[in-house]
Amino acid sequence: MRRTRSRLSGRMKDEDDPGMYEELERRALFDLPADDQEPPPDIVGALRGGAEETAQDVTLGGYIAEHDRVPAFEGSDGQPYTVDIDVDRDEETGRFAAFLVFIRWAATGAGIMDHVESGDIAHGDTEDDARRAALDLTLYEIKAELDAAIARRKEALED
Repeated sequence: MRRTRSRLSGRMKDEDDPGMYEELERRALFDLPADDQEPPPDIVGALRGGAEETAQDVTLGGYIAEHDRVPAFEGSDGQPYTVDIDVDRDEETGRFAAFLVFIRWAATGAGIMDHVESGDIAHGDTEDDARRAALDLTLYEIKAELDAAIARRKEALED
């Protein structure tokens, strides 16, 4: 039987000693640092605009700023996607329209398999205005656009 020195008491214990796991669990629950008692962010309040402290990564732009990468989503088809913003100029109005491009990745993440696009999600007088407006969408709105784009692709393939 293999024996190890317990970090908890300094004496030798069997690896299968259930008391060791109970002691680890007890210490994990009760020996937390005092500064770890921060309340969770008020996400519902942030979405309503009434929270004192809003979660920084609730919007697409906030997520990118906070994590230095675009968010990933699981689509309604069970496939992994990332999102990016593209902007086109409307030749009739001269305004710019932003839309989302969802890249579908291989399940292993090793390569791009396909993509779907949203409809126009934001408008602006300049390309930057349209892009900034798109960055203000919540991740919930982005996910809804992804699922709608997947549904449109499915309908198009069935026709």
